[in-house]
Amino acid sequence: MGTLAKIRRMHLRDGLPIKEIERRTGLARNTIKVWLRKGEMVQPKYPQRVVVSKLDGFTETLATWLKADQHRGKRDRRTIKALYEALTEQGYTGGSPRFQCNK
Repeated sequence: MGTLAKIRRMHLRDGLPIKEIERRTGLARNTIKVWLRKGEMVQPKYPQRVVVSKLDGFTETLATWLKADQHRGKRDRRTIKALYEALTEQGYTGGSPRFQCNK
């Protein structure tokens, strides 16, 4: 509600033109015009993004592996490379952002 109220205050109370409001807020003129035309002050709601990851099917497996490794000593824990190789054996087709695997 803050941005919308600020735009309405700048335009109605301070008498600033839309171009100056655009410059100060960084919003497009069309957006400002639409928000000023609305009689009620309701901040627009945008749907939440749904991000699909290749790891979605393997999150439970990874969580159990990490929980099991948490109780082991530091030298006995699996490395990222070992976790990646175990995942690829189970059907994971994605890559790892930490290293390049030479096969």
